[in-house]
Amino acid sequence: MVFGTFDMIHAGHENLFQQAKALAKEPHLIVSVARDSNVERIKGKKPRNSEVARQAALAAHPLVDEAILGDENGYIEHIISAKPDIIALGYDQSGDYVEDLQKDLTRSGLRVKVVRLQAFEPHRLKTSKLNGEGN
Repeated sequence: MVFGTFDMIHAGHENLFQQAKALAKEPHLIVSVARDSNVERIKGKKPRNSEVARQAALAAHPLVDEAILGDENGYIEHIISAKPDIIALGYDQSGDYVEDLQKDLTRSGLRVKVVRLQAFEPHRLKTSKLNGEGN
């Protein structure tokens, strides 16, 4: 399972998907799409594309097996529902949910391996850079 906004799907995201799928012998990649309200709260602006459009684009991507919407409040409930074996975090993901993730997974009774993935050309392939927004 991976998480993100995915306002546009680029080669950096595809590398993230490939790295995540490589973690399992029989991978089933679940992509959690950030809700519009959470993107606006965290990034200070609305995504270019709606959560429904971003979810549909991911669901149609050949590397993605399942695209689901994240929780409106919190984050653990949709993880509990998805029951992933592995959560793969992007190199640049941070914040309370990342810091508390293992503790919250354990508290919820889930035994999930959490892995940090490697960056893939972040100087070039970061959505904000591709959108001309700086970092």
